[in-house]
Amino acid sequence: MLDETEKLLAAAAQQATTPAATDTVAQGSIAEGVQKFDSINHTIIDTVRNMGIGDIKAVVTGENTIFKDALSGLLDLTVAFIPKLLGCILVLWIGFKLIKLLKKALTKLLDKRNAESTLKGFLTSLVDVLMKVMLIIMAMDIIGIKATSFIAVLGAAGLAIGMALQGTLQNFAGGVIILLLRPFKVGDYIEVGSFKGYVKEIRIFHTLIRPFNGRIIIVPNSELATKSLINHTRDNVIRLDVVASVAYGTDLDKARQVIMDVINADELILKDPIPKIAVSELNNSSVDYSLWLWVTVDDYWTVWMRIRENIYKAFYANGISIPFPQMDVHLDGVK
Repeated sequence: MLDETEKLLAAAAQQATTPAATDTVAQGSIAEGVQKFDSINHTIIDTVRNMGIGDIKAVVTGENTIFKDALSGLLDLTVAFIPKLLGCILVLWIGFKLIKLLKKALTKLLDKRNAESTLKGFLTSLVDVLMKVMLIIMAMDIIGIKATSFIAVLGAAGLAIGMALQGTLQNFAGGVIILLLRPFKVGDYIEVGSFKGYVKEIRIFHTLIRPFNGRIIIVPNSELATKSLINHTRDNVIRLDVVASVAYGTDLDKARQVIMDVINADELILKDPIPKIAVSELNNSSVDYSLWLWVTVDDYWTVWMRIRENIYKAFYANGISIPFPQMDVHLDGVK
């Protein structure tokens, strides 16, 4: 404002000392300066008139500043965030307590089902991790962090991993089913497809089977869980089937009695259920007896290896002929 006044005074002085030829220019400059001065003056007056007491106080005390506005916004944000933070802490505390109780309940359930220690450790760890991830996502949502994108990323990653490890996951699922449902256990003699032998170890992805030749067969758990198998030793008592053959012309009653004497003399053959002896086949060169003998699982192979030898010795001692392949040839006389 002072600069504009000085310019007006200078113009007036110049007007007094300059020739008349310059009067028109000087008068134009003076009129323009006066117009600017009046405009500024009116603007200041209007602004002061429209300002309230609070606005004038804010300008004088310096409260109406960016720092004050930011501090006020931060205070409001803190007041609104504290309840969410307390709720998140409470949910996490209660959630971790519930997860611990759930793990204990799952462990007791698996103990009642006599689950393998490997399965118990794996399932409890898996449940613990999954429940904690869900709890953390819930806590993030309470605070205000949207977990939708995070869940979408986890779902996409899980789908990709599942497609890449499809066969492995099938074996894993098969291992869980086997360890939970227990169609066989370690020490059982099983037969699946062309493989048979004693179960040596059940792992989460495959099962180790040991046949009589001492080698180890590794069978994927998906095959054991989805295909039919024979568990020869599921029950404690098992039937041993034996075939004993005699030649045609043999006294069948005598042969039957000799076989029964052999059975009664073997203390490992159970008398209940009662052993069965019956003629099962009339072959080309022999009459076949079928023997149904009941033994315990532990004694099965011992009886299997000696019963045939004992029957042969008893037949030989009693003069009963052992059949062998033979053919009768009949020749007609030459006419």
